Amino acid sequence: MTVTGTPTGLTQGSRTRGGIGESTLRPDGTLKVTGEFAYSSDLWHEDMLWGHTLRSTTAHAEIRSIDISRALAVPGVYAVLTYEDLPTAVTHYGLEIKDTPVLAHGKVRHHGEPVALVAADHPETARRAAAKIRVDYAELPVVTDEASATAPGAVLVHEHRADGHSRHVPHPNIVHRQPVVRGDAAAAARRADTVVTGEYVFGMQDQAFLGPESGLAVPGDDGGVDLYVATQWLHSDLGQIAPVIGLPEDKVRMMLSGVGGAFGGREDLSMQIHACLLALRTGKPVKMVYNRFESFFGHVHRHPAKLRYEHGATRDGKLTHIRCRIVLDGGAYASSSPAVVGNAASLGIGPYVVGDVEIEVLALYTNNPPCGAMRGFGAVQACFAYEAQMDKLAAALGMDPVELRRLNAMEQGATMPTGQIVDSPAPVAELLRRVKARPLPPERQWEVAGGAPDVRALPGGLSNTTHGEGVVRGVGYAVGIKNVGFSEGFDDYSTARVRLEVVGGVPVATVHTAMAEVGQGGITVHAQIARTELGVAQVTISPADTRVGSAGSTSASRQTYVTGGAVKHACETVRERVLDLGRRRLGSYHPAWAHAELLLEGGKVVTDAGEVLADLADVLEDEIVEVEQEWRHRPTQAFDLVTGQGDGHVQYSFAAHRAVVEVDTELGLVKVVELACAQDVGKALNPLSVVGQIQGGSTQGLGVAVMEEILVDPVTAKVRNPSFTDYLIPTILDTPTMPVDVLELADSHAPYGLRGVGEAPTLSSTPAVLAAIRAATGLELNRVPVRPEHLTGTA
Repeated sequence: MTVTGTPTGLTQGSRTRGGIGESTLRPDGTLKVTGEFAYSSDLWHEDMLWGHTLRSTTAHAEIRSIDISRALAVPGVYAVLTYEDLPTAVTHYGLEIKDTPVLAHGKVRHHGEPVALVAADHPETARRAAAKIRVDYAELPVVTDEASATAPGAVLVHEHRADGHSRHVPHPNIVHRQPVVRGDAAAAARRADTVVTGEYVFGMQDQAFLGPESGLAVPGDDGGVDLYVATQWLHSDLGQIAPVIGLPEDKVRMMLSGVGGAFGGREDLSMQIHACLLALRTGKPVKMVYNRFESFFGHVHRHPAKLRYEHGATRDGKLTHIRCRIVLDGGAYASSSPAVVGNAASLGIGPYVVGDVEIEVLALYTNNPPCGAMRGFGAVQACFAYEAQMDKLAAALGMDPVELRRLNAMEQGATMPTGQIVDSPAPVAELLRRVKARPLPPERQWEVAGGAPDVRALPGGLSNTTHGEGVVRGVGYAVGIKNVGFSEGFDDYSTARVRLEVVGGVPVATVHTAMAEVGQGGITVHAQIARTELGVAQVTISPADTRVGSAGSTSASRQTYVTGGAVKHACETVRERVLDLGRRRLGSYHPAWAHAELLLEGGKVVTDAGEVLADLADVLEDEIVEVEQEWRHRPTQAFDLVTGQGDGHVQYSFAAHRAVVEVDTELGLVKVVELACAQDVGKALNPLSVVGQIQGGSTQGLGVAVMEEILVDPVTAKVRNPSFTDYLIPTILDTPTMPVDVLELADSHAPYGLRGVGEAPTLSSTPAVLAAIRAATGLELNRVPVRPEHLTGTA
């Protein structure tokens, strides 16, 4: 890893060991590597029952009747629930639009929709009982794309919409529409010397987290329920669960269990309400664990998209205008589609300076699987298309594709298409320079002197399909822009409770937040912040639950920024109270207590000159200093519904990639040899974790470039490949060398100058790989993922 940047000022404690800026080890790391970590699927209660969900076998149908009698007769079954058994008049939930039924009523709108629930004394008994439920369906026409969704007389996926977006869309089957208009794109197009257009298709990607949806609901003696669950946002879950099960929020106690990955797929509810309903009905703890097949139906996916772009430029390469139209398939329920639309629209032209822009983005209601949050959140689909356009434009102008990008790259002070000024570093040109300047990996690495080729280094790998015949190398580049944090006026805040006390003669800090640790390393960073701000070696991280205020979602690259900011703010307040305590108790012993700038370092109170005034344990004695505080980033604004103007985002992040691929042009097989990345992270609070995030995001972008796609039948809207046998994700054999170049250019508005890291590399990795494959093959390739048949012409 290469690190370059400017110094970032610390509040205090920059010399504390294990503080920010160090690659401290993750407390959960060894347990996960050795298989000893307890995930939510490992939860156990002695007298628990097992829950199972019956799901629809069709994508759109009227439910004429449900017969549960045979399921109830199965020995070991304790309860069978349908919509008619819901305890309150609140029967729907949703992140923004409450359009998702807890259990289907009247009709089903997508393949795999929950219809009934079973609780039994064994998971196999619950499954067998669910299979005995008879549902009489009357098939209805399916809506699968924009044409069928918006045609005259189109079937309405939701017949009686009354949500806030319904008043602003041209058709009820459009969830949300966001235009962005700046300048006069039509006039600019007439001035352009070169204009290129392209139509692109982005397939439906799954988050493919390894830990399936799971949790344990335990009824309480007070009539409430304790829910142990793997999720991304405890308090959002709580706000949706409580009204449905008819309990006040203080009687729904939520505890985070071990989370086996998320990537956006756990922002929406899955089994949470179902487990609570079964536990409250039976009076027994109920555990639910999805198998892999069910997991594909149990969470939202990345929106598939169709994108049309027009780029114009002068003959010397300056962009004159960009026009684009992006259609996202939101599936049967809204989930976070409105926010995804906002991201795709506001970030839809990439990190470039363009004065004249015309963008339209919309999300559809269809009978396809519901789509919502996934790493990159609308910016991924757009980046694939606008970067393909930049390569196409460079070819038309006879320019180097990297130099064209650098010529038009935004920098600090640039204006976004939404009118927002980029008020922190935007080193787009420098990131591109760095990835291009990196030495290329050696060619023909499969050749072994005096022996047979190493097939592991060839396209097709251990399948031994080629020995190098017809293998061609290609190199491609891409760069992207992603927002950080929640946007468009959302009240994005987090809460942290910090306690400092003496335990066994040693000062110990305890940090308690509701942040969902989903693998990103947030608990490690919180401990580093506490060590830095409080100068203590021992930090305890309390388990996340709803006994403390909301930490918001572990998404949008926001947790280190927002919950980290809350921890920092609470620690600062604790520190000031401790120093005030010291001034009262010990101030008469040394004038520095009254006049010097005081710090907490190494368990002591010291002056900024390094003079020790007291041991922290002597200052505290039996006193416990505890603070719970909320922290917010700068406010944002909603985008204008007509022009798209507004300061919609709090921060932007940037990453660039260079991909090196080798393609067997005869068999259509691709080997990604190297995927180099340069990214500005503002301040790396934990450099090792930062590199891990960049490499992980790059791998997910690689996956959708060449293999990952949920296949949905265009006639029936049924999912064709709900398994890891047929839905492929990169393994260690598919993952290339990933050198990372980290820049640290501080954002003065953010805690420690940091910048959200986790999503930006997911954007530019995909188009970089596609650009490399195009360079190797000469094919246009306007669709991801690229499959062998696309390369051999046999599609």
